[in-house]
Amino acid sequence: MRPIVRTRADTAGARAPPPACIAPPSGGSGLIRPSAAARHGPQTPVVRMREACRMPRIVAGWAGSLQLAVPPDGTRPTSDRTREAIFSMLEARDAIEGAAAVDLYAGSGALGLEALSRGAASVVLVEKAPRAAKVIRDNVGRMRRAAPGPLDASVVQHAVSTWLATAAPGIGLAFLDPPYSISDEQVLGDLAALLPLLTDDAVVLLERSSRSGDPALPPGLELVRTRSKGDTAVHLLVPAAS
Repeated sequence: MRPIVRTRADTAGARAPPPACIAPPSGGSGLIRPSAAARHGPQTPVVRMREACRMPRIVAGWAGSLQLAVPPDGTRPTSDRTREAIFSMLEARDAIEGAAAVDLYAGSGALGLEALSRGAASVVLVEKAPRAAKVIRDNVGRMRRAAPGPLDASVVQHAVSTWLATAAPGIGLAFLDPPYSISDEQVLGDLAALLPLLTDDAVVLLERSSRSGDPALPPGLELVRTRSKGDTAVHLLVPAAS
């Protein structure tokens, strides 16, 4: 349950929006600070705030251990343990180094930014929700400050289907982590639109509820492996051999 952080209401009695979870600044005390909207209230203890916000961090690569902010609501961040499992699968296939990656339904952007840290050449992070897109831009900024060189990362505030309709081909690595409330039919449509944009050796990682079973796939895309962690199933998909 998200902790309640009370703020001073205005004269109309309006309630402030829920705080975003803000990663501590580099070289700081390590305290996790609530957003500006919540700073008038008492500070929540670090452990409780970390647990409530489920703050992700970059697991490995040149940005390893860098903490990221998460949107205040409406997203389901991939846990560090699940991301470790995802990237273990990818590294076993040598699918990260030099890849042009996309992170669809990006949320905090943790999957796409993890790929950059581990050697992907570029990433496009697609997220429709305005508040989530702002958090992703903030996280990209943190990555840029930590990067050893130029960082090719862009944030697109559009619906996934809208972006896919005009995207250029050449995608070598794709992450899809849609909300569980999105229907299987919509996910199938996204996969069908993504397929012609993929390189022949591309890899697609799809996260769904472990209760959903194997995903429905468009012709030309095949399921290679599934790994489940708690209530999350990670499906590794590749273009079918022609």
